[in-house]
Amino acid sequence: MRSASHRARSAPQLSLPTRLRPHDLLRITDQGASDVLDGRFDDILPESGLWPTEERWSARLHADDDLDVWLISWVPDKSTELHDHAGSIGALTVLSGSLIESRWAGNELKSRHLDAGDQASFPLGWVHDVIHAPDTTAPGPTLSVHAYSPPLTAMSYYEVTEHSSLRRTRTELTDEPEGASK
Repeated sequence: MRSASHRARSAPQLSLPTRLRPHDLLRITDQGASDVLDGRFDDILPESGLWPTEERWSARLHADDDLDVWLISWVPDKSTELHDHAGSIGALTVLSGSLIESRWAGNELKSRHLDAGDQASFPLGWVHDVIHAPDTTAPGPTLSVHAYSPPLTAMSYYEVTEHSSLRRTRTELTDEPEGASK
C-alpha cells in the first residue's frame, strides 16, 4: 500500500484563481440574461431607451469578491482586439443578435458564430476577439451577458505574427469587460 505522502507527490493539486468553474459561470450568465429579459435591470439600461449605435455600451449587473457580471451592447465594426482575461476565467450568453468570436487555436485563429441563446466559456489563457456579427438581422443591438471570476483586473492584447504565433503588444489594468472598443 502506498503512503499518503507518495500519493500527494504523484498527484499535484492545480492552483485555480477562483472557486467558481466554467459551468458555474455559464449558469450565472444564463440567469443574468433571463433577468435582463424579464426587466430586472431596466433601471440601468440607457436612460433614453435608445442603445448607443457608435460605441459599445456596458453595465455591471453584479460585483463581489468572486465575480463580476456585465451586460454588453455590441455595435458593428467595433472589435475588442485579440486579448486574454489575465488571471480570470469567463463565460457569456448571447441575449439578442449575433457575435463572432475568433480565438487563438495554437497556430491560427478559429472563428465561431454565436447567436441568441448560445453560450461560450473562456478558460485561463484563452485569447480571443469578439465582434458584432455583420449578418445580424435582429432588431436593436446585439446584447450579451458576461461573467468573470475572479473579477477582471488586467487584460493583455496580442497580434498574430508572420510565423503564426502570438506576440503580446500590451497589458492594461482594467475592470471593464472585453476591453476598450476599437
